[in-house]
Amino acid sequence: MSLSVGDIITFERTFTKEDIELFTKVSGDYGNHHLTPDEEGRLVVQGLLTATLPTKVGGDNDVLARTMNFEFLRPVFSTDTIRCDVKIDRYDRLENRRTAIEASFSCKNQFSKEVLIGGFAGIILPV
Repeated sequence: MSLSVGDIITFERTFTKEDIELFTKVSGDYGNHHLTPDEEGRLVVQGLLTATLPTKVGGDNDVLARTMNFEFLRPVFSTDTIRCDVKIDRYDRLENRRTAIEASFSCKNQFSKEVLIGGFAGIILPV
């Protein structure tokens, strides 16, 4: 995929209780709020599981991350559908055949409320 400054890449995902259970095992984040349903039967999604939305876009484009910044604005629950818009802010070919990339992102729930914002920077190695 060829990227350019100003491009916006969108990814959407609905989180399930199974996603939270798997991430709990992998991450070791056994916080009670990830294990005990609320009054609506929902679990709270781990912040770093929510953060996999923008990192998926980086992974799809072979970005070797150097920095990642996340600001978690509100909780995400099982059954929430989160849409992540990643904007390419910098995409420069470097003299060593690498590409420097910087991006910002906004993730919103199904009610159009921002749940996560931030950015990442890194490089793309030549193949």
